Amino acid sequence: MGSGSARAATAAAALLLLMLARGGESVSFWLPPPSAGVGEEGFLGGASRYLTRDERWMNQTLDHFNPTDHRQFKQRYYELLDYYRAPNGPIFLKICGEASCNGISNDYLAVMAKKFGAAIVSPEHRYYGRSSPFNSLTTENLRFLSSKQALFDLAVFRQYYQETLNAKYNRSGADSSWFVFGGSYAGALSAWFRLKFPHLTCGSLASSGVVLAVYNFTDFDKQIGDSAGPECKEALQEVTRLVDGQLQCGRNSVKQLFGAAKLENDGDFLYLLADAAAIAFQYGNPDALCSPLIEAKKNGTDLVETFASYVKDYYIGKFGASVASYDQQYLKNTTPAVAESSYRLWWYQVCSEVAFFQVAPKNDSVRSPKIDTRYHLDLCRNVFGEGVYPDVFMTNLYYGGTRIAGSKIVFANGSQDPWRHASKQKSSEELPSYLIECKNCGHCSDLSGCPQAPSNIEGDSSKCSSPEALNKVRKQIVDHIDLWLSECQEQGHDKEPSLGSRWSIASI
Repeated sequence: MGSGSARAATAAAALLLLMLARGGESVSFWLPPPSAGVGEEGFLGGASRYLTRDERWMNQTLDHFNPTDHRQFKQRYYELLDYYRAPNGPIFLKICGEASCNGISNDYLAVMAKKFGAAIVSPEHRYYGRSSPFNSLTTENLRFLSSKQALFDLAVFRQYYQETLNAKYNRSGADSSWFVFGGSYAGALSAWFRLKFPHLTCGSLASSGVVLAVYNFTDFDKQIGDSAGPECKEALQEVTRLVDGQLQCGRNSVKQLFGAAKLENDGDFLYLLADAAAIAFQYGNPDALCSPLIEAKKNGTDLVETFASYVKDYYIGKFGASVASYDQQYLKNTTPAVAESSYRLWWYQVCSEVAFFQVAPKNDSVRSPKIDTRYHLDLCRNVFGEGVYPDVFMTNLYYGGTRIAGSKIVFANGSQDPWRHASKQKSSEELPSYLIECKNCGHCSDLSGCPQAPSNIEGDSSKCSSPEALNKVRKQIVDHIDLWLSECQEQGHDKEPSLGSRWSIASI
């Protein structure tokens, strides 16, 4: 998804689990996507944020593209039948992304499941969490980690679970109406699943779905500047100039100030600072960053020290980001703990498939100009070896990027989210896209509410600066789901419908 940067996403991701990819449940491409969770009982909500954490398992194919390779691995998934209107209710497939999947979250999807009488099932992404085919995450063993393999995992899981459900309710050959959901990178998977397997789902919701692979993602930094506003942006840029100046003069004591002395590589340190700033806007907490910076600038207080306090107290302390995860030597560890593996895993996907290199624009950048294309390419080579390179042209050729030619996919993005520039923002009849406009509407706002971290029970919208903006988009999303599920029913899904001509029976 995501993030921040691939790191932030990861930092956020691993953190959103013990975890944005760096990156989100899955945030930090990135800052781990909001549905993942910094620490199981930490900033993002703890056990109360899950509707179920009961693990289930299935055998999954390792390589879907080699018919002679019959190896399998155990894939973890979760099932929630509390709202299921058996046996003819729809199945909501919630995709877990670039982080450990620790359960089914109590977000806005739960509200929709209640209204539609839907079951919720959620498989863990291959390699992440406890669904890894290998104990050692060497570059050679990571060759089966890709969005393409993950999509086939979802297709196989969909068929497996349908048969499981049929057996449970003593039905033979029944085919439920399925709808797919995902946020951030998982949002892209949701859109791509509908694109590649349109016969297996009635439609998809791509919440902050990053369907466009981007090599030099300068729009990410530009959005941070826009979201910050003139005063906060100027303060952040001054911090960047001051820190760059101290590093150039060899004064590494500035790293100690941020609690990051272990980051010997200046680029790694500067990436940490860039992610720390980005996450405030990505997850709907702009005042946590901007208020103290603007006040410090007005009062003549040391801006670097003020920003360092924010990084240590908020990003590292409250949010739970891991300084170590920004260290390239740390990322080279091929046997990380399960709770920390998502950092290396997401970076592999960044370096081999989608890039999202969050480089500084040539002019007016917020982040340091030292965070450039060369930094990212060197990281990929250093961590994974020669030959690992993100061919974004081929990725976009395969999926279509923002010219994706699917149907019945609804996109939703928050106005302050820097990742929205890798999503589809132009709306059409078959591919409706909505922008949720408010001061703290960031990553996956439609599912998470405001702010996006910490998590909100049932995706509560009351803390959004404009709750009506979010609620309006949610109603439009529900209308699309209602229509597309109804069309599935008319085409023969759920042979014994008991819900009338429309699925939803109550307004949301």
